[in-house]
Amino acid sequence: MMHIALIAHDRKKDEMVNFVIAYENVLAPHKLYATGTTGSRIMESTSLNVHRFMSGPLGGDQQIGALVAQNEMDLIIFLRDPLMAQPHEPDIIALLRLCDVQGIPVATNIATGELLLKAMERGDFAWRELVHKYKPGIDE
Repeated sequence: MMHIALIAHDRKKDEMVNFVIAYENVLAPHKLYATGTTGSRIMESTSLNVHRFMSGPLGGDQQIGALVAQNEMDLIIFLRDPLMAQPHEPDIIALLRLCDVQGIPVATNIATGELLLKAMERGDFAWRELVHKYKPGIDE
């Protein structure tokens, strides 16, 4: 079981919901996390259970970042809106930096999101199971 975060800026939320609907069967066996409204919208549109954090601007990105820093997140799909300034841009940059530090795969658009989910479906991220094996309690 992978720990997957789903984050989307306001103008990308519809795109995220459609993406998750398309890949619901791939995501179903995994533990899903999302920032506030994104998580609500996903749960309203699918049968998936999503652990919701606060909205991004209110600290949700940092809450997910804390899991990344502890190496408890396996994959992040973060549909960013590159054409709109975000008031919490420093939090976004910090989250992406933590992903780089911990070697956590992160997609910032639908194209890379699809590639990561297809790779996960094939078992290409099985190496992350070693993280879970040697970090007791991660899947509890």
